Amino acid sequence: MAKVTLPLERAKELEGMALGPTEWRSVTQETIDRFAEATGDRQWIHVDRERAVRESPFKATIAHGYFTLSLVPVFFWEMVDLVGARLVVNYGANKVRWPTPVTLPSRLRMAGKVTEVRALENVFDVVLQAKMEIEGQRRPALAAEVLYRYCA
Repeated sequence: MAKVTLPLERAKELEGMALGPTEWRSVTQETIDRFAEATGDRQWIHVDRERAVRESPFKATIAHGYFTLSLVPVFFWEMVDLVGARLVVNYGANKVRWPTPVTLPSRLRMAGKVTEVRALENVFDVVLQAKMEIEGQRRPALAAEVLYRYCA
């Protein structure tokens, strides 16, 4: 996957562009445990391997949905670099769905498409349709429309 690098003033060229897929990234129980610690979400389906094997319909622990969402910017930065922005912020999400649970261990990668770039005064808003893929699975782990704000 080639990273797209553009000067910020040419951000509009991203509109309609397909991005990725990224390289695969491993999701392990250690990663999920650290996320659970950071967020306080220690629900057994995520952190108790033995109970998950016994009682979960997935027969394994699963990644938090918000963990997969938190990987979107990580992968996005691997795909796009708009040079010259003094600040970039996650501006929001219009729609987020988790069609398939991420059972552990798994590997994820992301592909996306920039559906819109809005040029405002000293700001570019980039709208990304993101799809998080699970290695070996037909359905995605995550489908989301997310927004990034680039400040000139």
